[in-house]
Amino acid sequence: MEEVIIIGTGCAGWAAAIYTGRANLAPLVLAGEQPGGQLTTTTEVENYPGFPEGVMGPELMMKMQEQATKFGARVEYKMVSAVEPAGEGFKVRCGDEVLEAKTVIVATGAAPRHLGLEGEEKLIGHGLTSCATCDGAFYRDVPVAVIGGGDSACEEASFLTRFASKVYLVHRRDELRASKIMADRVLANDKIELVWDTGITAYLTDDEGEMRAVATENFKTGEAGEIELKCVFVAIGHTPNAKFLDGLVDTDDGGYIVQQPAGTPRTNVPGLFAAGDVADHVYRQAITAAGDGCRAALEAERYLAERE
Repeated sequence: MEEVIIIGTGCAGWAAAIYTGRANLAPLVLAGEQPGGQLTTTTEVENYPGFPEGVMGPELMMKMQEQATKFGARVEYKMVSAVEPAGEGFKVRCGDEVLEAKTVIVATGAAPRHLGLEGEEKLIGHGLTSCATCDGAFYRDVPVAVIGGGDSACEEASFLTRFASKVYLVHRRDELRASKIMADRVLANDKIELVWDTGITAYLTDDEGEMRAVATENFKTGEAGEIELKCVFVAIGHTPNAKFLDGLVDTDDGGYIVQQPAGTPRTNVPGLFAAGDVADHVYRQAITAAGDGCRAALEAERYLAERE
């Protein structure tokens, strides 16, 4: 039986692996289908402490993995299909294989929702993103667009006005779904242009494969159009990667694991901890995920010590 199994290898998973490894718990890390999480799909990361010149997302993840394995973490590239309580521990199912652990740290992250348009995956990190805080500074003095109409979209649009020359807020309805204070802030900002009743029908690229414009359609008039820009920020929500838990832990209306008590990585199931974006729908940053992974590791270590 493993002392701890960590599911997921983003910043939260690797931070948890580093801390549990240094505590001589020999963590088993299950990497799944996308080792490294969302940062492996990004290019340069400028806001992670310790890298004044920035660092490529995949490189940052590799450095974290090297650090974790240095302290005894073991990595297996297996996809978890279920986690079940078993006595004083857990059974972690990876298809037909069953692993056992005294504690489990879930750090599987959340996947940003996209529009499902042709060529979308190739454009991620090349003019298509879901995080203004992460990537906004790369698009200074150029036009960008935000897709969505809720609080997140309005917050992203307002934030981007610090950098972009113009921000188009493209919304499929004729009024914003955001709270009044957020909507009023957007409507009052001269750098934000609302594009109502409109959807994106295609991403248009330049000769180098970078975003140059989007094709649009007005849902009321059927009129086709085109908006020239350098980046599209999709703000239509995220889907936490927690379905494999199948109701084992408490989740909120959005499917995010509820940390209990708030501010800790604990869940309603003793010995099972949640770290990073799978439980965080507010910040969703690499540094906050890493901090959450640290806390989950410390909680797991204390949980095991108390039972010894």
